[in-house]
Amino acid sequence: MNAVPNTGARAARRRDRRVYTRSRPLLFALLAAARRRPVLRLGGTVLVNGTEPYRHALTRIPLDRAAEGTTGGAARELSGGGSLFDEEGTGHREARRAVALDLGAAGVERLRPVWRAVLDRRLAPLACGGSVDLVPLARELAGATVRALLDVTADPADLSDAAAEVAAVAVRGHLPGPGRSRAARAAGPAAARLAALLRPAGHDLDEHVPDGAAGRDGSGGVAGGAGGHVGRGTGGDAERGAGRDAARRAMLAVAAVNTTVAALPRAAAWCADAGLWEQAADSRSRAALVDELLRVVAPSPLLPRVAAADADLDGCPVRAGDRLILVARHAVHADDTPPDARCPVAPAVARLVFGAGPHTCPGARLARAQLADTLAALAPFRPSVVTARTDRRAALPGWRTLTVRATVPAPGPYGGSPC
Repeated sequence: MNAVPNTGARAARRRDRRVYTRSRPLLFALLAAARRRPVLRLGGTVLVNGTEPYRHALTRIPLDRAAEGTTGGAARELSGGGSLFDEEGTGHREARRAVALDLGAAGVERLRPVWRAVLDRRLAPLACGGSVDLVPLARELAGATVRALLDVTADPADLSDAAAEVAAVAVRGHLPGPGRSRAARAAGPAAARLAALLRPAGHDLDEHVPDGAAGRDGSGGVAGGAGGHVGRGTGGDAERGAGRDAARRAMLAVAAVNTTVAALPRAAAWCADAGLWEQAADSRSRAALVDELLRVVAPSPLLPRVAAADADLDGCPVRAGDRLILVARHAVHADDTPPDARCPVAPAVARLVFGAGPHTCPGARLARAQLADTLAALAPFRPSVVTARTDRRAALPGWRTLTVRATVPAPGPYGGSPC
């Protein structure tokens, strides 16, 4: 474990806690109160906080990937089924292999110029003493990356907005309170909007709508509009294949956009408040710092799952049908161990934020590369945080505004100011 937090780390943690306490105060209070117990049963729900129980739950307990209230269940409701998050068996493994190929080393290098161009343009005002809001930067960066990855022509900002809305209504639809009915009504239109934006050029919007894939309002859902790279055909198999491909594309966009927009500004705020820009500027320590920052911001802090079979978890009996709340931020010690590239936690622990075993996120390499390049672009300016406002509507804890300003303006080509 790292040393006791210094003043900067304490300030960084206080700021970062606001994304939880101001967006999900009751949920955060409950989880914080229970975090000292590795495993805790509350009725039919099992909270999993400990590192090894968390790993055990993902690698050794059969999980119902399409149960209501889980990530896969939400994906199935919005897409009509067939997304990467709710598939089983061979279909799931094949989908993961396809995504992993697109997001492997070669795929990430192919995409890298896309987000670097966004960084160069968006961060230019820092060199002239201006300020930059990192949230719209992250949205454009995520949208541009998804556009290139899925080979569509939609505007990056429109893509990010649509993916964020799909995720937000899915989360609101599973939280108690009056917002559930409004979220249910909004789900269909939100999914249809994203589907239209992800439709490859030349594909008819209604050409591959599979049976049962309409949104809740009767419009084509995610599976009904995104098209995909499946060959055209008139049989049911072709339609179902196109629907599955469309659903995978849509949920990949949702995951990529929402985690990127949540993680990048929070990581930058940690660097500014905790004095980590020297580590970010050093290419020898940057990779370790990236893992440490992703560990503490834990873009997906909770993984809701449902057990598909009876099991034992650190001495706590788990029954088939029990709801498992896997608290990633507790499993990786985000609460009590600040990020430090000089004394990082074990990689096997830090990388649990991306899951484990067959449930490892295939986009981990992409996330690390994007954060590394963002830190490298920001570090010369040693920016400080000017304003920070929590996004109370977002699916994942994050900032609605995170504005920074340079404390060390970058020199121009001849040593003077570039402005």
